Order: sequence, then structure tokens, then C-alpha cells
Amino acid sequence: MAKRAREVTREVTAVRRPEVRLPPLAPHGPAELEPEGDYDGLEFRNLDLSGQEGTGARFMDCGVYGCALDETRLPGARFIDTVLSGVRGVGTDLSRASLRDVEIHDVRMGGVQLHGAVLERVLIRGGKIDYLNLRDTDLRDVVFENCVLAEPDFASARLDRVAFAGCELRGADFTGARMKDVDLRGAALLDIARGVDRLAGAVITPSQLVDLAPAFAAQVGVRVVA
Repeated sequence: MAKRAREVTREVTAVRRPEVRLPPLAPHGPAELEPEGDYDGLEFRNLDLSGQEGTGARFMDCGVYGCALDETRLPGARFIDTVLSGVRGVGTDLSRASLRDVEIHDVRMGGVQLHGAVLERVLIRGGKIDYLNLRDTDLRDVVFENCVLAEPDFASARLDRVAFAGCELRGADFTGARMKDVDLRGAALLDIARGVDRLAGAVITPSQLVDLAPAFAAQVGVRVVA
């Protein structure tokens, strides 16, 4: 059994974390976001971007700090080598967005729409996100670290080299998800509401297996009666 455990550990491919090193940034002025806007080497600090329209915008080597993103529309936007820290907002639309080499720190958000998006080498550290919509999203080399995800929706998502380190997954939905090298062992809380049958390709600890036993039993139709 110990030998088999060591084999499983070796088979988990490590996540490639982003290494974002921002150059000196120029402050972004009071102008609103624009559809298809091109933002390169800019700092967005403590701005109210609520309700603004940035469909298809491109952010490269940018820093977004302490900004409000309530109902901000950024579908199809591209974020490359960018840091978002301390942002907050409800109903932010990032559907079909592309995030590559991005760090997201200490955000307080709810109802974020990331369905159909592509996340590659992304770190989400600290903070709390309620009702995160990741349906039909590609996640490759993504780390969720020391954050709280309340009722995240991973339905039909594709997770490849994804790790959950010190974070809480509350009421997660993995219906129809596909996993490869997904490391759930570091999750401080692993609460799966739906899709426990889609954990093939994930690694969990023995104690997590015990915690998930009722969900596994319900999935195969087993009744547990004292």
C-alpha cells in the first residue's frame, strides 16, 4: 500500500506557477474602459470601473489594485503578465476571457462570470469569491491558494494541472468536469455538492476520502443505515 501511495504521488504533475514581474507602470487616467481597448504597462489603482464596457480589451503588463468591478463587462478580454490585487465587485463579466501568467490576490467578489474562459498559469491567492462561474472553462496550471470559493461552478470544465492549497471549497459543482493531475490534497475544506463521480484524474487524501464517503455512496445508490 505504501509503495502504491508513493507511485501515485510521483504521478501527480506539478503545477507551473506564473512568475509575473511587472515593469515600472504608468498610471491610467480617468478615462473609462473601451471595447477592444489596448492597455500596456498601466497601473489601475483605486478606480471605480463599475458598469464600464471593456469587451475584447487587452491588458498586458498591467497592475489592477483596489478597483471596483461591479457589473463591469469584460467578455473576451485578454490578461497577460498582469496582477489583480484587492479588487472587489459583484457580477463582473469575464466570460470567454483569456488569462495567461496572471496573479490574483485578496479579491472580494461574487457572481464572477468566467464561463468559456481559458486560464493558463494563473495564481488565485487569498480573498473570497462567491458563486464563481467556471462552466466550460479550460484551466491549465492554475493554483487556488488560501482562498475561499463558495459554491464554485466547474461544470463541464477541463482541469489540467490544477492545485487547491489551503483553500476552502464550499458546495463545489464538478458536474461533467474532466480532470488530469488535479491535486485536492491541500484543500482545507473539500465540500462537493455535485459531480463527485467526476473526480477521476484527481488526488485526495485518505481523510478526504472518508469525508466524501457519503457523497460517493449516494452517487452509486448505496444507502447507509445504522
